[in-house]
Amino acid sequence: MPRAGGAIATIAFVGVAAAAVVWGPGLYADFTDHPASNRCTVSADTGSYSLSPEQANNAAIIATVGWVYGADEQGVTVALATAIQESGLRNLDYGDRDSVGLFQQRTSQGWGTIEQIMDPRYSAAMFYLGLAKVDGWQDLPVTEAAQAVQRSGFPDAYADHEDEGRVWANALGGIEGVMSCDLSAPEAATAQALSERVGLDFPNAGFGVDVIDYEGTTTVLGVRPPDASDQSLRRLQAWAIATSSTTGVTWADFRGELWNRDGSRVVGYPTSEWAAYPGVRLGLETG
Repeated sequence: MPRAGGAIATIAFVGVAAAAVVWGPGLYADFTDHPASNRCTVSADTGSYSLSPEQANNAAIIATVGWVYGADEQGVTVALATAIQESGLRNLDYGDRDSVGLFQQRTSQGWGTIEQIMDPRYSAAMFYLGLAKVDGWQDLPVTEAAQAVQRSGFPDAYADHEDEGRVWANALGGIEGVMSCDLSAPEAATAQALSERVGLDFPNAGFGVDVIDYEGTTTVLGVRPPDASDQSLRRLQAWAIATSSTTGVTWADFRGELWNRDGSRVVGYPTSEWAAYPGVRLGLETG
């Protein structure tokens, strides 16, 4: 396999995309000795909110499913506010009567089988499909749009989570907000598993996954969206950070803005040669 200064090796494609060649130095993760808080936090002008790694991972799934179904940040905000209220963004296997899952959907109300609803991507897709059936939901207050889908006994409760849902939706959508997770050391992962996760969360989106380099026990991967717009790349970096507790990602770099697993951020690294890569670079603990 090529080392630093060698050509990128393409290990997997999710969709169809051209391979790229990038020259540059080896990359590394910068760790400091401190007890990990195991919290993911997003900060914006309107507020700062923290989630557990499990909750952040589920929030990222809800957001990516929304994008697949054509939802904008308003739609993702409605979905996140709903899941925060219904389950605390936890994939619960219990609830009121036969309610389960992120959105506490009920088998008796036609949402699907328990096994289906316990699949976060399925339950999120069902929520967005329900939202799409609500005429003019885009012009409704978030709590009314959510209630039109959920038909809850507490129709005004979703409003309590609108601000938090919006901040997370905007950060995950690459619009505004700084996201960071402070996580304990990951278990060893594989590049193939990361590629499969990209395929699950971005089906039929034409993403490519490349092996760029190796640095000790870290494999440097590149993930390329179909377009290299700033929003697409920020969205991809935010996804990588939010899901890192499950993927083993130790750092995520977007054109020199690098997040480390210890919660620190580095601006201006790596060099311009690496910044030319048409995607987001990820460090994956594979040792």
